[in-house]
Amino acid sequence: MAKSRDYLVALVLAAGLCLPAWGQYAEVSTTSRATTSYTSAEVTAAGALTNESADSGDAILTIKKRVDEVNVLFIATDRHVKFVRDLKQNDFSFRDDHKPVQSILNFRRETDLPIEMGLLIDTSGSVRGRFEFEKEAAADFLKAVVRPGFDKAFILGFSRTGQLTQDFTDRVQLLSAGIQQLRDGGGTALYDAIYFACKDKLQREQSDHPVRKAIIVVSDGEDNQSEVTRAQAIEMAQRSEVLIYAISTNDSNVVMRGDKVLEDISSATGGRAFFPFKMKDITHSFAAIEDELRSQYVVSYKPADFDADGRYRAIEITALKKDLQVRARRGYFAPRQ
Repeated sequence: MAKSRDYLVALVLAAGLCLPAWGQYAEVSTTSRATTSYTSAEVTAAGALTNESADSGDAILTIKKRVDEVNVLFIATDRHVKFVRDLKQNDFSFRDDHKPVQSILNFRRETDLPIEMGLLIDTSGSVRGRFEFEKEAAADFLKAVVRPGFDKAFILGFSRTGQLTQDFTDRVQLLSAGIQQLRDGGGTALYDAIYFACKDKLQREQSDHPVRKAIIVVSDGEDNQSEVTRAQAIEMAQRSEVLIYAISTNDSNVVMRGDKVLEDISSATGGRAFFPFKMKDITHSFAAIEDELRSQYVVSYKPADFDADGRYRAIEITALKKDLQVRARRGYFAPRQ
């Protein structure tokens, strides 16, 4: 455990971000069954060291390439919410920090980027009624999406605490086994799970080629255990450039508070929330996410009047053609130098 603590502190210091305390997370390998975990106290200590480092003026990097280049994945749909896949750069207006961008460096349709994905399944007592069906639908989704040697995913179940039952792999059998290990019961720490998945899995993962990073959350959105806030979870997803898709487990036919939470989290990151009131509709929701992950555009641009000051900058992409809607993340955090 001492080595794990030293590694955690080193990781947080290297990232240069303030890491809030949260509940215990365990990582379970489906091959070795070896379990490692860290506690709130250990993470709090690491966060205190990070605050001290940040006060001393260390840089906080949130854009991985050139500091003045922004890359954004986005979706375009018509008034029937059907994907429009044949648009050109001149069909859009791009604004950064409420100003027209200085220049477009690259624009293309992306249908075949490798996917790095986390499947986050709420295992709290409130989802018990549809839990087994959700696991089956999630396993079918991964079979359809994950291409061996190209894509990879991990499985994270969460209630009051979180459990990583399968780390990154491109082997669908291991992912399916990770889903089957999940057991329901307990409270709900949704924001902690999102924060952990973005910070410790998707932000940490290094790749030598462009990838599409996404999280699929299956939950009722009712958080009652998290140490981090919703705003902190959204910020970490934005810093990690992760799209969040949410599938609500609320089957009451009434819009609940948790549904609005899922809508807020997904829309802030450029993703989408689904509300399948019938169990069979869960499968349709997964199919829609699969289609969307293959139907995106990507734009790279240089912002106008860019300052490496660490502040939040809004992204506004609008379609110039009538009746077209664009969905993209709301913004990003500039680096601080």
